[in-house]
Amino acid sequence: MDRLFMSIATGLGLGYAPFAPGTFGTMLALPIYFLLRHLPLPLYFAVLATLIIIAVLAAGAAEKILDRPDPSEVVIDEVVGMLVAMIAIPPHPLAWLLAFGLFRFFDIVKPWPVGYLDRHINGGLGIVLDDLAAGLYAFAALQLSWHLFIRNGLI
Repeated sequence: MDRLFMSIATGLGLGYAPFAPGTFGTMLALPIYFLLRHLPLPLYFAVLATLIIIAVLAAGAAEKILDRPDPSEVVIDEVVGMLVAMIAIPPHPLAWLLAFGLFRFFDIVKPWPVGYLDRHINGGLGIVLDDLAAGLYAFAALQLSWHLFIRNGLI
């Protein structure tokens, strides 16, 4: 069972990348998103909720297996955070790139409450929750910028 948890938590091993494992984990969300993007929004939310529960369980198990808090090898949190950022995203490659860049920005910079969640909530829930918050920030920034600038032809 430990192998299964570690495989999920590390994004099928992408978390073992020698540099920027979080970026590699974020990239794993893209093919998953492409499999889910045509689902009706309620079904997308149901699948996302299921993946979030799995992410919390796998991240918590990996933390215990590796005997370290919030290990860098755990990237399933980036996967679900990125899937949050891509909710109802426009079907355009520029939107996908913006979602990626915005999510990585908010995940790295950790504006309030992302940083607070990262520092004050422990275990699998803590590992995942800050990335979900970063995903919400990226979602809001993407939707706002898309509708204000790109859709109106300002960029």
